[in-house]
Amino acid sequence: MVDLEEREKGKEFSKKVIMDFKSSRPPKPRGGKLSKDEMDRIVAQARKAREDRLKGYREQSLRIHPWVCARCGRDFTHKNLRMLTVHHKDHNHDNNPPDGSNWENLCIYCHDNEHRRYLDHMEGESDKIIDEQTDPLTHNPFAGLADMLRDRNK
Repeated sequence: MVDLEEREKGKEFSKKVIMDFKSSRPPKPRGGKLSKDEMDRIVAQARKAREDRLKGYREQSLRIHPWVCARCGRDFTHKNLRMLTVHHKDHNHDNNPPDGSNWENLCIYCHDNEHRRYLDHMEGESDKIIDEQTDPLTHNPFAGLADMLRDRNK
């Protein structure tokens, strides 16, 4: 009995969400054409959205700097531009000079690596890793390779 009530509530909620979505869309024009006022409103909204988008530091950096990762040199196009990020060189996300001097474009992999290196440095982990590697490496993976090749060619 409870399951039926919950299902009905869920159906009503789904209908309400769909109706809210439908009512938020602009009305379809009659006869397939938009009025001049409607067209002007849509164009004004698009221009405002573009201006708001261009105010962000990522968009500013993408206009100033080339679409190339500053670390690995990977090139980016419109198709994969979402994988290019903006890194703040001084790690201060509030420092956004209009000339872009605190930004560099990095691919997501180099950006993650840069932040991991910074965190390791801040935590002192980089010193611990160097201290742990005091023993010389003794394993030689190619030790018997010459003998194996000689036996194979016989």
